[in-house]
Amino acid sequence: MLLGSIYALIAVGLTLIFGIMRVVNFAHGEFLMLGMYLAFWSFTLWSIDPWFMLVVAIPLFFGVGLLTYALVMRGVIHASHNVQIFTTVGLSTALQNVALVLWTGDYQIFRPWHSGTVIRIAGTAFNLSQVVAFLISVALTIALFALMKWTHTGRVMRATAQDSEAATLMGIDTDRVYRLTFAIGIACVGTAGVLVSPLYAAYPQAGLQVVLLAYVVVVLGGLGDMAGAMVGSLIVAAVEVGGSYVFGTAWKEVLYFLLFIGVLVFRPAGLFGQRGAETLGV
Repeated sequence: MLLGSIYALIAVGLTLIFGIMRVVNFAHGEFLMLGMYLAFWSFTLWSIDPWFMLVVAIPLFFGVGLLTYALVMRGVIHASHNVQIFTTVGLSTALQNVALVLWTGDYQIFRPWHSGTVIRIAGTAFNLSQVVAFLISVALTIALFALMKWTHTGRVMRATAQDSEAATLMGIDTDRVYRLTFAIGIACVGTAGVLVSPLYAAYPQAGLQVVLLAYVVVVLGGLGDMAGAMVGSLIVAAVEVGGSYVFGTAWKEVLYFLLFIGVLVFRPAGLFGQRGAETLGV
């Protein structure tokens, strides 16, 4: 569950972007990597704890999302899927290589005080960094669900997801909705990067492994379905941890990709069918 909550925060941002914009963001993992580097350098240069960096990271990555949409995504939002794929893959490659030039390919590791702190609950030992990351991830995911379900902005976003042309005819500024959607998605994954920074090493390709898991989660839960992404993240995390325990860590990637292939073969629409594409699962 601790691991699944972090996967959920990453996957919810990814599925939100697809559910409303109909764009699969292949650069999603690179923003996770940037979040990890933000936490690393803030701690290394100024001794700022990652937990405090969240106050900066959320609005910062929201702004990064707005800028990225204006410079890159706006021009391809109505283009073919091939153009969108090449654009986001190109953005992914560019960000990886910028990180490589700026910070080299070395693994950057830092350990704040809480990364080595163990707390015991009901006879079970937990790492404090993981527990806090779990609580913050759950809180942010619930806040995003509340935004989508009970606010005017959320209703406008869901209306655009259901039928963008009808939403335009009803006076909704769909470009503003797309801009806001992309910024929220990037803020989610950037925040997740800060949360996992004490747990994993930061390097230019750090986001690739995690975002592959996010794609498995999104497909498992149903493309565009936020509730499905939550359930899928717990399933994938259970398969990863349980498979590592039973078969060894070398098998964990084999197991969740077998799960991925099985879903594509037997349930290609995901756990909740096409519901997510119509309602975002909220």
